[in-house]
Amino acid sequence: MGFYSEVSSPFGQAYIVEQNEHITHLLFEKEELDSMKAQDPDLAHQETALLQLAKCQLTEYFRGKRKAFALPMHQEGTVFQKKVWEALLSIPYGESRSYSDIAEAIGHPKAVRAIGQANKKNALPIFIPCHRVIGKNNTLTGYAGNETDKKAILLEIENIPYKGK
Repeated sequence: MGFYSEVSSPFGQAYIVEQNEHITHLLFEKEELDSMKAQDPDLAHQETALLQLAKCQLTEYFRGKRKAFALPMHQEGTVFQKKVWEALLSIPYGESRSYSDIAEAIGHPKAVRAIGQANKKNALPIFIPCHRVIGKNNTLTGYAGNETDKKAILLEIENIPYKGK
């Protein structure tokens, strides 16, 4: 059985999902939550201790008071995707990396586009900081699909410079 809770973000209401005592999703759209609920009718709105902790840490992050998350997290993915997500966790708060930097870090220097696709599949944005990956020339590139406005807000929270700021 899974649970979800709502949290306010700088770009509107977001939804945190817990399954098997792990945070598994951070959703920015109500439609995404509705789709999950359609696939899992037992997904219940409930303020569990873990969801309360996740909401607290996320709110602290949005206020610039938290630089890292201490939560049990889990998401399904391929071996390659998991390598990418692990590499994202190594990017320090307030710093960015390019897609090619991540490709090099995981030993797949030519897999730049695949890095972007793995970022797009990240079900735990912010918690696993795919927003810290920007274009090689410091430009904003896709985030949560094409939502670079959200990426810009997150980079500004962390004072990460990028072109167009």
